[in-house]
Amino acid sequence: MKKKFLFISFIALFMLILAACGEKKAVEEESSTDTPKEESTNENGTRTIEYLGESYEVPEKVERIVVTGAMEAMEDMVVLDVHPVGAIAIGGKFPELYASVTDKAESIGEKIKPNFEKILELNPDVILGSTKFPEEVQSKLKKIAPTILVSHISTNWESNLNLLAELTGKQADAEKILSTYKADIEAAKSTLTEKLQDQKVAAIRIRGGQAYVYPKEVFLNAVLYGELGLAVPNEVAKAKSQEAISVEQLADMNPDYLFVQFSTDENADAPNALEDFKKNPIIQNITAFKNDQVFVNVLDPLMEGGPAYSRIKFLEAIQQNLVK
Repeated sequence: MKKKFLFISFIALFMLILAACGEKKAVEEESSTDTPKEESTNENGTRTIEYLGESYEVPEKVERIVVTGAMEAMEDMVVLDVHPVGAIAIGGKFPELYASVTDKAESIGEKIKPNFEKILELNPDVILGSTKFPEEVQSKLKKIAPTILVSHISTNWESNLNLLAELTGKQADAEKILSTYKADIEAAKSTLTEKLQDQKVAAIRIRGGQAYVYPKEVFLNAVLYGELGLAVPNEVAKAKSQEAISVEQLADMNPDYLFVQFSTDENADAPNALEDFKKNPIIQNITAFKNDQVFVNVLDPLMEGGPAYSRIKFLEAIQQNLVK
């Protein structure tokens, strides 16, 4: 009888120990669940985000964004459907290219001429400026609101898109956009590799009546050569920056396919530059012209070429014109 009593007491004690351990574990789990939430937000109602190796303190909830100078950011706004309160105007109005997201925006000046008074009046949570801005402009913007300078380097396009996504809570949308695009690139690459194995594909932009080529990782070249893996023409491989190319040099390159971007805004002093270019007898002897494989403004001329929106639209144009 005594042994039976001791056995029952032992079982009861064991159950009490188990219950105490369970309560301790529950408390620890609750504590660990709260910790990241406390660490993600600063005591003053802000949060810290990382972008290209720099840390920026921004409001916990970003609702009022002003974009100035950064055309790349405007393209990302379109892709992620983010509506800024202040945006870049071109010639005093918002371009049709950005119409889907500028419905609630006010003009904060031209691309390289921000209106600081207007930006201040809009009381932004965050300002997205451009790495092209001089120090004086950067300093003035930072006095108004937290300012992040968006990179104009095309190789930073994914970081740019993810920056806007993190600011606005659209990380899932950005992830889907990137994964879809990369899958589409791989599909196009498998088709184009064999089709264009011995072909030259090039892209130029006409500015101020002059044709220009860009380095292989800049402008539309990032898609053609960097992502689709097409052969890089020597003239493009040698380019260190935006470089003028004569009609004779273009004839020497002799591309089989040629993409031409032309904006009247960039050729105000030479409005007939594109037509003059196409009528040039040297140009007419280029293979792309003889075979009617020249594609003019497959993208809106205002598009930068590097951001996600440019890449998506350019890939669509490539599939429509080269994958036949």
